[in-house]
Amino acid sequence: MEESVSVLVDEYRSLLDKVDADNLESLEAVLVCKGGWTNRAAEHLIRLSRNYGSFMLRNALAISLALDIEDGGLGF
Repeated sequence: MEESVSVLVDEYRSLLDKVDADNLESLEAVLVCKGGWTNRAAEHLIRLSRNYGSFMLRNALAISLALDIEDGGLGF
């Protein structure tokens, strides 16, 4: 699982590189249309990213990997 993180970063950079980072609707639309997320999940991903940032989320990722938590309790 750990090795897939850098691949995901590259994938999202490619998907989002031409999108205005301040335009939430555009970011969500790309995640839905090209990333395969639902509207609710795309909104939640953007909100998590903006509210917590990479430092906190990187640590949360490490903890979830260490505890073998693949899918969380929110049902995404």
